[in-house]
Amino acid sequence: MADKRDYYEVLGLQKGASDEEIKKSFRKLAKKYHPDLNPGDSEAEQKFKEVNEAYEVLSDSDKKARYDQYGHAGVDPNYGAGGGYGGFGGFGDFGGFGDMGDIFSSFFGGSGSSSARRNAPVRGSDCEVRVTIGFEEAAFGCKKSISYSRIEKCDCCNGTGAEKGTSPETCSNCNGQGQVRVQTRTPFGVMQQSRACNACGGKGTVIKTPCKECSGSGLIKKSMKADVNIPAGISGGQTIKRSGYGNAGRNGGPAGDLFIIVNVRSHELFEREGYDLFCEVPISYAEAALGGVIHVPTLEGDYEYEISEGTQTGTTFTIKNSGVQFLNGKGRGNLNFTVVVEIPKNLSQKQKELLRQFDATLESKNSAKKTSFFERVKKAFQG
Repeated sequence: MADKRDYYEVLGLQKGASDEEIKKSFRKLAKKYHPDLNPGDSEAEQKFKEVNEAYEVLSDSDKKARYDQYGHAGVDPNYGAGGGYGGFGGFGDFGGFGDMGDIFSSFFGGSGSSSARRNAPVRGSDCEVRVTIGFEEAAFGCKKSISYSRIEKCDCCNGTGAEKGTSPETCSNCNGQGQVRVQTRTPFGVMQQSRACNACGGKGTVIKTPCKECSGSGLIKKSMKADVNIPAGISGGQTIKRSGYGNAGRNGGPAGDLFIIVNVRSHELFEREGYDLFCEVPISYAEAALGGVIHVPTLEGDYEYEISEGTQTGTTFTIKNSGVQFLNGKGRGNLNFTVVVEIPKNLSQKQKELLRQFDATLESKNSAKKTSFFERVKKAFQG
């Protein structure tokens, strides 16, 4: 017991963490180590118990205050039992008169609240599933059927954990209270304290004949299917939430939620940035020089776009409202396409001669831009 880990360390937090940080970390770790999701894994089960113990203390404002001030001795009556002299002259935790935890529990209400929490409704954990869709499906929306597993109430025992035809019985040790009274010797005399009943674990009932289907847990794992409407404009990595489709709760608690993580396949022509699309469109040398109408691919098919004569390779044009639909809103992004002039290969002798004749007629051959370029080259070699 003296080697028990710090509760903040168990939850991966720093001392002084807020209630929201404590709750968020607990949910994440409880889901990770839950016995129902790690059957037969004793290490996961031990960590699950450790996480629950840490949360039970740090989520209770009174216990958290005592823990912050006195450590484990302030909240756990068994901590350090028989383990040395402490700071009180060799009398155990408090002069041999009993555990500090017992004293604090007597003063501040004991573990009755924790026993009550054992029977309180507990929300089920969330489920996650991934679905992969096409580029166009993400742009225009689609409907997908998904399969996943979740924890549900056992049909055979109706969630009681007891074999069909039987039911949980009232614990004879605590008479169904979930708590027992114990006496503790303290410096102030003999004091009484309520503790969770060891026989029933604080539930008030015991199962003598566990259900064979669920081994007495009252819960089983089932394979599920669900149809999901994926909205137009969704991006890869975004998540869709379906409330109440997660794991079943305990003690009448609500079910968790299902989170569908969407993956989107890449497209052979288009790149997406936000709601805008980008692509390259090859054009011929003649089209670039003379201008004219070219065919531009869009998600709905070819679009006729007129370019001006003398269009240079690398020039980008925009077609408004031809991108991806805004998610949960009206309007669309734009399509931006960049023209790339294709230089012909394997020309015939006649074609080469015509090009030479054409080149000889160009006034731009000795243009200011070209002249400036050669002047810079000349200076570079001279310098």
